[in-house]
Amino acid sequence: MREAHPLDHLVLPVASIGLARERLGKLGFTVAADAAHPFGTENACIFFADKTYLEPLGVASPSAYEAATQAGNAFTARDQAFRFRCGDNGLSAIVLGTGDADRDHIRFVAGRLSGGEMLQFERPMKMPDGSQTAAAFRLAFAADLRAPDFFLFTCQRINPLPSDRRALETHANGVVGITEIVLNATDPKAFAGFLKRASSATEAREDALGISLDAGNARISVLSPDGMHAYFDLATTVTDRGLRGAAIVFAVADLAVTEAHLAANGITYTRKNNRILVRAASGQGALFAFEEKR
Repeated sequence: MREAHPLDHLVLPVASIGLARERLGKLGFTVAADAAHPFGTENACIFFADKTYLEPLGVASPSAYEAATQAGNAFTARDQAFRFRCGDNGLSAIVLGTGDADRDHIRFVAGRLSGGEMLQFERPMKMPDGSQTAAAFRLAFAADLRAPDFFLFTCQRINPLPSDRRALETHANGVVGITEIVLNATDPKAFAGFLKRASSATEAREDALGISLDAGNARISVLSPDGMHAYFDLATTVTDRGLRGAAIVFAVADLAVTEAHLAANGITYTRKNNRILVRAASGQGALFAFEEKR
């Protein structure tokens, strides 16, 4: 039986990397140096001790970005479509780790889940000590035509980054990893099959407020509008029946440390169900929820 692909990272479109760096820094995250992609986008990632990360994604070169999209680059095409429909801030993709992106692509095509042609690229990355290394990736895309504002892809690292990133994995807010990714849909059960097949999760659990799947190192949940309100005090205004990224739940070592940092930086937050909730803002495209690591 194939094991579920673990969460690798999340893609968060932003209007500008500078704006995201400012917002995420105030939230207490250590943000890595800017890094450019060869197809016009750039990021400034946030790495966690559980080896997951956030990828705030900006457009550095509109001309290269448009050329890549016209040439069939599924990554930039999806990002462009998201920004057109949803604006320049959001949570647009779940990225799962894989050891064989080619096999995933074949599986996605056979299962009519494919979100486009595979993509392979590399980019330079500056390490905390100032040294340079090259990060190389192979991506296989999965998408559901009923959900134009969200997609999923698997990511294979051809030459893995150094595993010792402790300086980048230490955050003033105490975050040590990601425990849950929350999506919103008017009919969560409609997307259970797609997410289960794309992630290779063994089952999708259902209840009155939505569904959830186990990706090994994190949970993927799809909640109804009632579920979003019940768990996150979030009133959703989306009226279409698609799938939208809504919230990220982070594990922290000590919630009191997180709360003190947010208060010291003037960040507005609320508390609910033993979590601290920070609503989405410019540079932070989803609701962030913080809970103590169990």
